[in-house]
Amino acid sequence: MSEQIHSYPELQQQIHEDLRIQHPDWVEPNGECPTCDSYESRLAELLGLAQRSNAVRMQPIPFLGHADDH
Repeated sequence: MSEQIHSYPELQQQIHEDLRIQHPDWVEPNGECPTCDSYESRLAELLGLAQRSNAVRMQPIPFLGHADDH
């Protein structure tokens, strides 16, 4: 069983390592992995969008009252 991930940087590092282990064919001879970098960037983008959309959904809706009040 793997260790628990406690922060986003730890998750990012785990994904970084796992992608290279699972897809050694993606790693170039110089050690760089553009495909891995692309996956990592996309994940960060998706997490950022999810956090923003959750923040918008979590905002309180102001009470408008009843139509009879106007």
